[in-house]
Amino acid sequence: MIDTHTHLYAEAFDKDREEVIAAALNAGVSKFYLPAIDSTYVEKMYALEKKYPDSIRLMAGLHPTHVKENVEEELHKVKLQLQQRNFSAIGEIGIDLYWDRTYIKEQQNAFSLQIEWAKHHQLPIVIHCRDAFDEVFEVLESHKDDQLYGIFHCFTGTEEQALRAVAMQFKLGIGGVITFKNGKIDQFLHRLPLESIVLETDAPYLAPSPYRGKRNESAYLPLICNRVAACFGLSSSEIEAVTSQNALAVFGK
Repeated sequence: MIDTHTHLYAEAFDKDREEVIAAALNAGVSKFYLPAIDSTYVEKMYALEKKYPDSIRLMAGLHPTHVKENVEEELHKVKLQLQQRNFSAIGEIGIDLYWDRTYIKEQQNAFSLQIEWAKHHQLPIVIHCRDAFDEVFEVLESHKDDQLYGIFHCFTGTEEQALRAVAMQFKLGIGGVITFKNGKIDQFLHRLPLESIVLETDAPYLAPSPYRGKRNESAYLPLICNRVAACFGLSSSEIEAVTSQNALAVFGK
């Protein structure tokens, strides 16, 4: 299995990070894709990649909730990173209007600029979208072409929004929400093309049932895989194989 979205560098894992990664590897998770948040986490991300070169892949980018007064400085640091080394994607980037709408214009501009960088470097983007589907799609439409592709991380939209994303060459990141009784995605997931689905945990956030409300871990990815399998009426091994192939189709390695 491939965890396409996990924050293994987060403070929540500072006391037992090695054990958490070992548990995930033992659970059958072979690769971990780490999305960026802002420059304060870069060194921890690099250190993890150095320690687990066969398993950990990194993204670069500025998370929308970290778009603040210093947005230009943070974006400059992302630009430098992209010039200095290779990454698997630019993410997570996008728009988040759940917590604060103060910097909506700056979020839109940062999202748009980072899409341009992704195209320049021939990289996928990994989108964070919360209470902002209309705003995200507006930006995506302005950049729509064959070079625009990636993943809608932690997809929690409607079936119509899912199909719109898929039509724009995006995979849907399915995580712990699929196991929630009120998650709603399970009601239409089976009507989507399986080739559009990838698995993720978003650890340490959004732990699947029965761990909901507790710290999430990449080792819980099989619980998500099993629920997706039930939605499609397929075996977990089939979902594991197809979603891993889908992930590699996006990231390339």
